[in-house]
Amino acid sequence: MELDSTQTPKRSLTEITYVIFLRMVAIACLWFGLQYWGMLVGLTHSGYARFDLLSLPWRTASSTLAVVFPVAALGLWLGGSWGPVIWLIAATGQALMFGVWSNIFGTNAIVLILHASVALVFIAFRLALWFEKRQARGEITVDSP
Repeated sequence: MELDSTQTPKRSLTEITYVIFLRMVAIACLWFGLQYWGMLVGLTHSGYARFDLLSLPWRTASSTLAVVFPVAALGLWLGGSWGPVIWLIAATGQALMFGVWSNIFGTNAIVLILHASVALVFIAFRLALWFEKRQARGEITVDSP
């Protein structure tokens, strides 16, 4: 009696690159989380950004993001449907920090551009996968000359 299937499902190039994209974003989220943890425990910024030395807004934001980013990284790496949702929560938090409340947190245009770029690429992948799935079901036909 054979327990393993002899046929593995075939993945399209779009699906494979989507998984690679999610894993790259997961690595970036883990990096963000480690940066916040390093800041909070005093390993970075010469210890001047330790939790006990931060203002209340920075304490709230950095401790929340130090937890949310690694959770998002796990969800993205595993390909769970909740991974992009948690990433969106973390990215929105950082976008609010550095965009809306820049008078408190300062500005960081690179982070804003990074999150916007990731969101646009994610939407493009989801649309491409949706069209690909519809085409596979025969709902869309591609006419070739």
